[in-house]
Amino acid sequence: MPALMATEFFGEVVWLGRVADRDAGLAAEALQAVELDWGGIAGEAHGGVTRASCSRVLDQHPRGTEIANVRQLSVLSQEELDAIAGEMGLDALDPGLLGASLVLRGLADFTHLPPSSRLQAPGGATLVIDMENRPCQLPAREIEAVHPGFGRAFRRAAEGRRGVTAWVERRGVLRLGEAMRLHVPDQRAWRVPVAGAG
Repeated sequence: MPALMATEFFGEVVWLGRVADRDAGLAAEALQAVELDWGGIAGEAHGGVTRASCSRVLDQHPRGTEIANVRQLSVLSQEELDAIAGEMGLDALDPGLLGASLVLRGLADFTHLPPSSRLQAPGGATLVIDMENRPCQLPAREIEAVHPGFGRAFRRAAEGRRGVTAWVERRGVLRLGEAMRLHVPDQRAWRVPVAGAG
């Protein structure tokens, strides 16, 4: 029996981008297509098969430990991006300001898709969703530079809407306008044990 189930849900690729120089800033340049390799998007500053651990995983690894890079891509939902912009009081929010790699339209409650779900392009290129991407202050600086007075509102507006991080399971090309099919793990939700129950 397959461990992953193909669904009838698709997300249309409406934006693609790459952060070429992380030291220069978080903003991503918009692209028409991207080449996915084992380390992520070619030329992407967040790419690589491994990365140094950061504050997100300090409960598991000391800072700077070499670990697998499951944060190769930042994937956002157009619907959630629109909701963030609306709550901030903006007409629209450029995903490049958030350092996005990929924006999809058409997948509801996107930020809360099950970890380990797959997004597969028609040509076979496949991404594995790691987990929810938590809001941070880095995009606020980029937003503030373009929309003075609005950067501070980003973090709260993006709570639960920041999208997911993902890594490449199968190499290939992603293009604007393609529809990526959602595949989800064939398992029930975890039943959290009640503290003290024997």
